[in-house]
Amino acid sequence: MPKEPEGPARKRLNATERRALTVEAVRRFVEQYGRKAQKGIEPNDRTYDRNVEKTLKRMKPEQLDELLRDDEK
Repeated sequence: MPKEPEGPARKRLNATERRALTVEAVRRFVEQYGRKAQKGIEPNDRTYDRNVEKTLKRMKPEQLDELLRDDEK
């Protein structure tokens, strides 16, 4: 889901870093997806990552809940 940094000296991400990137991508998606359209101003301005949407739809509810509640440990 999240993209790794690009460049000549790419560092491989460990599991904690990958999870943090995934949690951030889900947080950003939920924020953008749930935002209300501005009536009469910009009706079609709610853009979000379609790949994240596909991934979330395929995810088990327990996994999604765990990602959404990441900071409540």
